[in-house]
Formats: sequence, C-alpha cells, structure tokens
Amino acid sequence: MNINQPDAWSASQYTKFENERNRPITDLLSHISLHGVNKAIDIGCGPGNSTQLLQAKFPAATVSGIDSSADMIAAAKKRMPDVAFDVADITHWNDNEFYDLIFANAVLQWVPDHVSLFPKFISKLNKGGTLAVQMPDNFEEPTHRLMREIAAEGLWKDKLLKASKRVAREGAEWYYTNLKDKVTTLDIWRTTYFHPLQGGAKAIVEWLKGTGLRPYLNALNDSEQLQFINKYEEELSKAYHIFDDGTVLLPFPRLFIIAVR
Repeated sequence: MNINQPDAWSASQYTKFENERNRPITDLLSHISLHGVNKAIDIGCGPGNSTQLLQAKFPAATVSGIDSSADMIAAAKKRMPDVAFDVADITHWNDNEFYDLIFANAVLQWVPDHVSLFPKFISKLNKGGTLAVQMPDNFEEPTHRLMREIAAEGLWKDKLLKASKRVAREGAEWYYTNLKDKVTTLDIWRTTYFHPLQGGAKAIVEWLKGTGLRPYLNALNDSEQLQFINKYEEELSKAYHIFDDGTVLLPFPRLFIIAVR
C-alpha cells in the first residue's frame, strides 16, 4: 500500500479475503517467463502474502519487500522473518540497486505520475529483467463510484473532499503507448474476477474496509464512520444482486502489465 498515511492500513482486515486477493498474484506470477532470478523486490508488499508467493515461485532468489504502512510491514516480518522488509514510500523509492524482477501487486493505483514512475522502475531492472504489475481496474465499478458519491454528500463532505488518494487510471492503450519503446517485450491484459462472498452487502463492505474504504474511514470519527458505512451498505444492496442464500457475486476487474527490459 502506498498513501500518505503510512499506518492507515490494517493488515488483519486486509487478510480476511487473502484467498481471493491471492488469485491475481498467482496469475501475474504465472505469466513471468524468467528462470534465473537472483534478486527480486515486492513493492507495496502489504502483509507479505504476495512476497510469500513470489519467494515460492523463485526459491533461489533473494527477495525483499517495501511498503509505506508500518502495520503491513510488521505483519510481513512476522510471516516471513528471514526476508528483508522495510517501510518506504514507493514515490520516493531509490535504493540504487538493480533487480531481475520488480513485482508490484495492487499498489500502483495509489501512486501518482505513472508517466515517470514506470520508466523509473524499468531503469532499475537488469538487462532481461521484468517489471510485473497488477492494478485494480474497478474505479468505475459500483463499489468505488458509490463511496465517492456518498463521500461528496452529508455532513462529512468537507472532511472527505480530499480523503481518497486513489485517482482514475489510464487504460491498456495508454500503458502500451508509453512503455512499448522502453522495453523489449510488453504484455498487457485485463481480467475480471467474480468473487462469491457470503453475507451480501455487508461482505462487500468488509472487503473494501481493507482497501478502498480506508482513506475515507480514517478521516471520520467513530459516529461518522458508522453512518457512512450504513449508507454505503444500503446503496450496495441496491447495486448488487444478492442471492437467496445471502451470497453476492462481486465483479473485480484488474489490469496486468509485464514489461521485460
């Protein structure tokens, strides 16, 4: 994770849906064609679930991880005590090292200035090295559209005017245009996962409490948080079909990029 509030994220909340969150990680890893990885880094490593899968894919590699959240890094160190994890802001990350693999799962949607950021990452790759990126592409999904709309109304609207650090991202064509001349191989694709969640709209709220809702909730007091969540849950229940057994099918589109230097 990478926002301006380094301790705004909860590792325990994030890992409530770890199996579902791991699916795009394994999909991204399966498309990496590298064999001899000596040095890899997981940027925005969160609680270390992606780092663990990365290390399993490349067991001979020296793997490290960074994240702006101290809570996430503490969880990652507990999960993988032999891996070097550090608290660091991706925006200003510059350790003067070179890597065979830079892995960025579900983090760069929070980081600005991709026109400069991606070339910076590519420049830190060894020749033949890979930049592997996965970003949620759900900014216009009801989950995120509704939280923005609710934030813009009510007594909390002034507090939440600049609460979320996430902005809409460009599509695949933009990344292709800006990266194709900087790498030898470029693979971009989009996948929509449909996650069955038990508990209807409440389950969607629990999922988003670990990610997109965090910046909004962190800006509110306890009473305001409860009001916001109640309103959000009410609107979600209208936007998503809830099956008779309480299951809701949550569509989650994600954008994948693999760039080889």
